[in-house]
Formats: sequence, C-alpha cells, structure tokens
Amino acid sequence: MNAEELRAKQAPLKQLYRDNPAAALVPAHAEATLDLADIACDVPAWHGTTKAGLHKAGGGSGQLACSADMLLEAMVACAGVTLRAVATAMGVTIRGGKISADGVWDARGTLAIDRNTPVGLTEVTLKFDIDCDADAAKLERMIQTTERYCVILQTLKTPPKLSVAIGA
Repeated sequence: MNAEELRAKQAPLKQLYRDNPAAALVPAHAEATLDLADIACDVPAWHGTTKAGLHKAGGGSGQLACSADMLLEAMVACAGVTLRAVATAMGVTIRGGKISADGVWDARGTLAIDRNTPVGLTEVTLKFDIDCDADAAKLERMIQTTERYCVILQTLKTPPKLSVAIGA
C-alpha cells in the first residue's frame, strides 16, 4: 500500500470520526477459559488459542506462554503496524526491520515474598532496528510519531482507568 492508497482508505474514516466522535470508540475484548487440570488458561487469539501459565520464575514449567511476554508481543505488534503506517504516510521505503521489547519483573512481588516489591513489569525497553531510505532525522521523526500513535505503547505510558468485576 502506498501513501495515496492509505490516505484514500483513511479519509472517509477520519471524516466520520470528526462528524461523529462516538463512532471512533472502538471496543476491544479478550477472554480466557480456565484450565481446570493445570494452573493455566486458554486465550483465544486471531489464529488459534494460546495457553498461558505460570512462568518458570513463579513455579511453572516454562512450556506455556508467559503473560508478560504476551504483553510485550502486543506492544511490538502494535508498534510494527503503527511504524509501517507512519512510514507509508511519510513516503519512506522500508527495506527490512525488527522491533523488539525487553522487560523486567521481579518474581518476589508476584510470589508475595516482599510486599514492597512491585508486581509486574517495572522496566520496558522498545527497540527499533529499521533499514529504510530515510535519513537519521526523518527516521527519528518516524519513531517519535510511532510512539505517539501506538495504542499499546500509549496505554502502558498512560494507564487506563481499570476496574474489576465479579459475575457474568
């Protein structure tokens, strides 16, 4: 897809969302089914089911998906798609590239060893290794624009209002 095709696809959507802001509210949904035979759950995904379980650092076998890794996978996927859209809109040709995310969490928090230790990822680094025809300044603008419009990255930077409910 080139910049003109992208603009043509997005133009009616942008106009709709300007005219009717409520139409721009996109619902997102995920669910998991508990595995009654293991400390695990099945998460339906776009192309199959992912079985998530305890990380080895929490007593798991290491054979099931780790939720922290899944979160980072969502981040690199979103950043990759956003970067491709930004590059297309800017007319930059990407010849190849890789986006990686590395995070750190302290098992003492999730295992309730130390109440002062945070539960969850406390450091995340998102790295772009892009081969393209943009000069360094334009590549930097592409990355900054990607950071600004990446849904998952922005969700982590500015967490949403969260609530927990019980029941059907």
